[in-house]
Amino acid sequence: MYHSISFDQGLVFNVPVKYQELNLIGFGSQGSVCSAINTITGERVAIKKLSKAFQNTVFARRAYRELTIMKLMNHKNVVKLLEVFTPQTLTDFQDIYLVMDFVEATLDSCGELNHKRLSFLLYQLLCGVKYLHSAGIIHRDLKPSNVGVNSNCTLKILDFGLSRAICHSWKMSPYVVTRYYRAPEIILGIGYKENVDIWSIGCIFGEIIAGRVLFRGTDQINQWNKIIELLGTPSKDFIDSLTPDIQRYVQHLQYYSPTPFENIFKVLESDQNPEAMAQLRDLLSRMLIIDPRQRMTVDQALHHPYVYIWYEDEEVMVKSPRYDRSIESLEYSLEQWKELIFAEITDFDSRNGF
Repeated sequence: MYHSISFDQGLVFNVPVKYQELNLIGFGSQGSVCSAINTITGERVAIKKLSKAFQNTVFARRAYRELTIMKLMNHKNVVKLLEVFTPQTLTDFQDIYLVMDFVEATLDSCGELNHKRLSFLLYQLLCGVKYLHSAGIIHRDLKPSNVGVNSNCTLKILDFGLSRAICHSWKMSPYVVTRYYRAPEIILGIGYKENVDIWSIGCIFGEIIAGRVLFRGTDQINQWNKIIELLGTPSKDFIDSLTPDIQRYVQHLQYYSPTPFENIFKVLESDQNPEAMAQLRDLLSRMLIIDPRQRMTVDQALHHPYVYIWYEDEEVMVKSPRYDRSIESLEYSLEQWKELIFAEITDFDSRNGF
């Protein structure tokens, strides 16, 4: 049995009656999120309603991808799918609801942190990203609002709407990730691999330390300019690796010398520990490298002294299922995507006793 809860601007959540006390806590182009109480278990959960899931085949593929990825995830630093449902039959199927772990806050609302908390949060984020990469998944949209944090300092990666399979061909769609956290190789449209997520992590934690967004570009071109203004013009070796058109554009820009990280990331007011700060600067300097061939991997980051103090094999080396890359090449009609997604919902319900 379902009941409907209405919010402003015509938003309606139609959910099982066991979910009570719904409060709207977030919304965006990909969907809206409510907190709720599961009256059977007593736990607080987050319920995401996917918006526009069947507006066209692009949105339908994205919804299918997000659902299949979330069904695979089983790591304490990655948000867990608890239930998925639709109040409709296949004939009138339009709405998809994902029930997930509830998190109390996100990294963009944490305020100032000391090095102990910072390093622990960074370690957990790297553990979660390693799990994703081991499963063959690049998140592609890591940003402060997609990283959940609880009051006990536990962290969970959120939102897989833009995630996709690791592919070694380099050619992938460029328009992913909120612009400020977008890796240079995405901005230049030259393809990307796993360590685009490492760039995003560097941007996130650099922002926490600096107290401001590091690269606040107004558009794709200005975003590149912001990066080189701070990090300096890239090496000739990197420029030579670009396609002729992109080479010409990059070469005609003003030359910039890199800004010393000591000038960007100063000692924390709340934790004036020069040794820890030096370690964090060093880690960020290896994450925020324009040339992806020189940028560190998630494994290298996990072994860096700033986070290695937390290292536990059972947290880092979690066995992950392998994401089916063939999903990325599937071509179906809208009705076929609907049938596939409905089948995934039915499968999850039957496996979990709903």
